[in-house]
Parts: sequence; C-alpha cells; structure tokens
Amino acid sequence: MKENPLVKLHSFGQSIWQDFIRRDMLAPGGTLQQLIERDCIMGVTSNPAIFEKAIDESSAYDDSIHQLAKSGKNVQEIYETITVEDVGRGADIFKGVYQKTETVDGYVSLEVSPKLAHDTQGTLVEARRLWGKLNRPNVFIKVPATTEGLPAIQTLIGEGINVNVTLLFGLPRYQAVAQAYMAGLEKRLASGGDISKISSVASFFLSRIDTLLDPKLEAIEKAGGPKGDIAKNLPGKIAIASAKLAYQIYKKDIASDRWKRLAAKGARPQRLLWASTSTKNPKYNDVMYVEALIGKDTVNTAPPETIDAYRDHGNPAARLEENVPACERDMKQLAELGISIDTTTQTLEDEGVQKFITPYEKLLGALQTKMKAAK
Repeated sequence: MKENPLVKLHSFGQSIWQDFIRRDMLAPGGTLQQLIERDCIMGVTSNPAIFEKAIDESSAYDDSIHQLAKSGKNVQEIYETITVEDVGRGADIFKGVYQKTETVDGYVSLEVSPKLAHDTQGTLVEARRLWGKLNRPNVFIKVPATTEGLPAIQTLIGEGINVNVTLLFGLPRYQAVAQAYMAGLEKRLASGGDISKISSVASFFLSRIDTLLDPKLEAIEKAGGPKGDIAKNLPGKIAIASAKLAYQIYKKDIASDRWKRLAAKGARPQRLLWASTSTKNPKYNDVMYVEALIGKDTVNTAPPETIDAYRDHGNPAARLEENVPACERDMKQLAELGISIDTTTQTLEDEGVQKFITPYEKLLGALQTKMKAAK
C-alpha cells in the first residue's frame, strides 16, 4: 500500500497544517480528528476570509448566532464569540498533538481584525484580549507583517503571547520580522520571563506573488527581444525563489551568536510557514508550492483541496535547498527586466490587507442579516 504523502512529509522535518476551519469539522471524531489521524495534520490556520466562507456559506452557525443575538450581543461581539469558540475547540482537539510534539505543533490561529493592520496599539489591545479569552497555550494570535505590525509582534512576544506573523511577502520584511521575534524574546528574558514555551511562525505568502508577476512577465516575453528571452523562463518561479531565499536567511539567523544565546535559554526558532499554497494558475502543477518547499523546521498550511491533491499524488522529497543559486539568478533577472520585487511585495501587502477587510465586512453584513432573522 502506498504511503500517504502527507504523512511522509514529516520525515523531512516539515509539518502540514490545514488552512481552513468550520464548526461542523470540530465534532468529536469529526473531520478535523480524521485529518489528524489519517494525514498527520498538525495544526490549523484561519483568517477573516476563511471565517466569512465558513459562516456565510453554511448553516452550522445559525443557532449560535440566533442565541447570541437574542442575548443582546452586537455584530462585533457575535463575530468574536463564535471565532474564539471555534479556535478554542480546535485547539482542544490538537492538545494531544501539542503534547506529543513537545509544544512544536498542535496550534490553531486566530487573526486580529484586519482593520487594525496599520494600528499598533489597536493590534496590541485586541491580541491581548483574544489571547486571554482563548486561554490556551496552543493558539497563535495572527498579526500582519506591516510596518505597524512589527512593534506589536515584538511586544506580544515579550509578553509571552504566541504570534503567527501573517501577510508576509518580501525578504526585507521577513528579516525585520525575524529581528522583531528575537528582540521580543530578549525583552522577555530581561524581565525575568520564561521563553521556552513561546512559539511563533512567519507566514510567507506564495501564490499571490506569481499571480501578480506572471502577466507582467508574459507581456515582456510577448514583446520579444533579449528581455523577452529572459522573461519567458520566469513565470511561476519567483514565489518559490523568494521562499527558498527566505529559508537561507532563516538558516543564517539561527546560526548567529544572537540566536545561540537565546537558544541556550530555551528559545524555539520562529519557523517559516508557507501560506497561500493553492495553485491559482491551472497551467501549473496543483501541488507545486508544496513539492518545491519541503524542508526541515518548516510548516506548510494548505487549503482542503490542496491537502486532498497532495494525498492523492504528492511526491515528497527534500527540495527546499535545491537550486538556490538558480533562485538568486531568477531574482536578479527579474530586476534586469525592470520589475522591482520590493515594490511588488509592498503592493501585495496592501492588497492582502484589503483582501481580508473585504470578506470581514461582508461577514459582518451576513451576521447582521442572520441576527435580524433571529428577532
């Protein structure tokens, strides 16, 4: 019998998480428990778009919404109550994974309001409140890797709050995130706190990079000439190249004296998490963002359809450190074509914030409709 490719990923040091949660998955012996037992799924991530899809497109939440509405809760309070309940239940299901992996895996993530992406103090207030409400060690509070998010990340880590750094697209920003994590740990140590139980991941978004760049590269190719010859080999490569170079930064950081001092006090590395791993372009392999980035001390969080595809025809192998010089060349050639990767990733960050605000507002509207139906 063929070994489950999802299970085999663990032999290469990578954890696979699911990028989706919905209430009907959380029943005893339900879908989430089956994913843990059959596929070795080691965690769950969520975001406003996921909750919008889960709540708006299912009736699983209707009874809770009706009860909360009748109790006098407003729409914001209802949203927070049901998302905290789901993440808390998910974390309870993953408690065994959390313990078995000695706190490395078994986490469920809940994001602060996307409207706070550029509000450091607002992020801190909401992150602390959500952390307190969840009151579980195996949860992450998701904070965007915006300029305003960086000081919040450092402060939260310094307070012993687990952080999933989200909406991360570019290498300079990833470097800043890694520095914020270490600074937070140092602050925690300086105050006499324990850093051995603090966990964090840096969620590097992939498919959106190629989705934005591929049309530009194809237009240059179509125009012909020397630049056209360069451009024809770059579509579908830049996201993976960026991720592989991010991993090289990670390896350099954990080899540094600064990190070694923290590790000696029990600090855990901030693992890179590959996010946005569903393949958007039908011309590409549907598991390309999983296959290319399998490596030690990383996480891949995939939506259900990508998990199903990988179970069916994944081919695990340690590829994360393959062809790094070619990745460096690809990034150099992108610049030669007049395309700034830094401008691209800033655009993606700005769009990413809005892509979470839009479903968040749509969800609040759907909740309003369901609340009115309860009266």
